[in-house]
Parts: sequence; structure tokens; C-alpha cells
Amino acid sequence: MDFRSDNISGAAPEIMAALADANHGTASAYGNDEWSRKLDAAFSALFETECRVFPVATGTAANVLSLSAITPGHGVIYCHEESHIAVDECNAPEFFTGGAKLFTLPGVAGKIDVDALKTALGQGWRGVQHHPQPAAVSIGQATESGTVYAPDEIAAIAAICREHGLRLHMDGARFANAVAGINASAADLSWRAGVDVMSFGATKNGAVAAEAVVFFRPELAQDFLYRRKRGGHLFSKMRFISAQLLAMLQDGLWLKLARQANARAKQLADGLRTLPDVTVAYPVQANEVFATMPDAMVARLKAGGAQFHPWSWDGRMHRFVCSFDKTEADVAALLKLAAG
Repeated sequence: MDFRSDNISGAAPEIMAALADANHGTASAYGNDEWSRKLDAAFSALFETECRVFPVATGTAANVLSLSAITPGHGVIYCHEESHIAVDECNAPEFFTGGAKLFTLPGVAGKIDVDALKTALGQGWRGVQHHPQPAAVSIGQATESGTVYAPDEIAAIAAICREHGLRLHMDGARFANAVAGINASAADLSWRAGVDVMSFGATKNGAVAAEAVVFFRPELAQDFLYRRKRGGHLFSKMRFISAQLLAMLQDGLWLKLARQANARAKQLADGLRTLPDVTVAYPVQANEVFATMPDAMVARLKAGGAQFHPWSWDGRMHRFVCSFDKTEADVAALLKLAAG
């Protein structure tokens, strides 16, 4: 009963099949292979607009390299106070941008408070040589609270970005879960709402090590080849990352896997809500459940072998993540143990 993360699962069978297929024969190196050459067209079809796509192996690389393309070393990146780039990437955004400042903002359920963003941008830093210069906003989709920005919420932030000359980045480590969670299109939850560049996650959704930086404004990607190389993510055998990304998009596999994970999270949340003294903290719109539980229940779950993470300083809130391969029986067993 391991609900610690969607990183703990193995690879989807379709992904392993794609890797096996890519393992036959020889192929040109450093992204000049037939799989990598198909990525721009495949992602452009998915997002219904022209895209430039660059495979990398980790979500951190996708985030920080894309941010480095839109933020100078003297710039500011505005993000939620619980965002992955602020909390979980070991100062990599600051390092790869050459010193840009992360300015964290509050907001309910993992979403940036728009008024707080307006206030931060109203400080008068623009054009003053003593201050770092506003450059970008980064949002998570889904957020660190498992919630999803609706298209109009993204558009509201994008409008502020346009007003102040900022770029909008999206950390899409769980983008598939977000799209599946509110049944929106990939375009509506990204560029059509105003996103300039995003990190498209596949690893948490059943890939081995495959992420992509997707530029919706190709002119922003002019020097990205060099940023990726300098950042150590130009893989000689790039075909094995690209083959996974193509397999994800083929026949809607990325959404099929995300829907499976989301369905198990909903099952878990619905079951937890029936138990005494349990509160599900946020709307369950993707594949994560955050719940406060009595200490006795937490102890019982741990004694029974359930694995999950505490998610608050007081130790009362806990996070459960459902991966694509979790079954109804897995969730039912956890709920039975929780009920005692």
C-alpha cells in the first residue's frame, strides 16, 4: 500500500514496448534520430498550435532550463509559496538563470492569489537599477495541492503578465492529470490561456525518465539548444526519451493513464470522507489527496504497512498520491485499514 508518490510506480507497458522498439538497430545521436524529429509535429497537433519541443530527462531540468530562457540573472520569477520550483528544486532555478530571484506569493489550494501578484508587481521595481527586474510568473498544473487552474484563472494571470511585460511558465509535471481532471483540452489549459512555455511531464504518468520543454512561442527557443547542452540534458541516445514521449501521445495514452490515476484518487477521497474525523483538505481534481486524520488512524495505517507522506508542520495533514497502476483493490485495502 504505497501512496507516497507517483514516482514510485514502474513504467506503463506501452512505454516499455516503445523503448524496446527504439532499441533495434542504430540511430543518429543527439536528437537527430527519427523519433526526436517527430516531436515538434506531434506536440503541435496535440496543442493545436506550432510548438518547439526539447526532450530532457527530469522535471527539474525542464523547469529550470525553460525558466532560464525567459528570465535573466537580474530578473524575478513570481511563484506560489508552495511551488515545486521554490521548495523542491534545491535552488536550481536560481542557479540556471544565473541568479534570478524567486518571489513567492500566497494563495488558497496551491494557486497564486491574483491580488497578491498585482501588489507585488506594484512595488515599482521596474526600471530601477537597485531592484531585481520582474521577468516571469510560474504556475503549477496541477498545483502542489492537487488542484487545477481553470482556463479563466490562467488567463487572468496571463493578462497581468502581458500588462507588465512578463512571460508565463507552467510547471506541467502532472499536466496530464490536470487535463483529465477537468476534461479540458491541452490547448485550453496552456497557450490558449496565455502560457508561453511549459514543462510537459511524462515520468510521473508512467514513463521511465522523459519530460519535455514545450515552447508555444518558438522565438523564445532560439538559444535553447545551447542551454540544454550546457545543462547536461542533451542525451547522445535521445531516441529513448523521445520514443517515450511519442508513445505517450499515441492514441491518447497520456490521458488514459492520467484518468486511471485520477479515478483512484477520487475513490480514495470519497472513501476517506465517510470516515469519522477525517477532512479532505482540497478539491480532488487530479491524482493527489490531502487529508487530516486522527492520530490513531495514522498510526493504524502505518502499522498496517501503508506508506504516505505527512504534509503539514503540525503533522495532521497527509498526502496520498495515486499512480496510473493503482487498482480499485489497492485503494479499498487502504480504506479498510483506515476504518479499523
